[in-house]
Amino acid sequence: MSLFKKDTSPEMVPTKTEMDVLQILWQYGPSTVRFVHDKLNEQKEAVIYTSTLKLMQVMKEKGMLDRDESSMKHVYSAAVEEKKVKGTLLSRFMDAMYNGSPSDLMVALLGNDKTSPEELKKIKELLKTMDGK
Repeated sequence: MSLFKKDTSPEMVPTKTEMDVLQILWQYGPSTVRFVHDKLNEQKEAVIYTSTLKLMQVMKEKGMLDRDESSMKHVYSAAVEEKKVKGTLLSRFMDAMYNGSPSDLMVALLGNDKTSPEELKKIKELLKTMDGK
């Protein structure tokens, strides 16, 4: 019997670096370690290849990634859904920062100078659509 349980719960919360890997896989689909490594290096200061490889192996063990070993190069893919992971992270953030209040979160988001008129228009259209349901 193992002392450590593999965490495959839907409440799994990736670290910042794990999230960077997942974002690449969600955007580009199943990829080799080399591809993910090269994309990480475009985003950050130099990342060592073996660190990327080890990180992705650990993510596989945690149940975040799947690995296709049918060819010479192993191809990894996200084993967790983008919408579910981002929803969990957003819920935790909202609970921690805004006492679980979606309206307080929205006021904070819309009250900063980064919200463009185009984004406000999209949000208004979304609210109209939601109101009609």
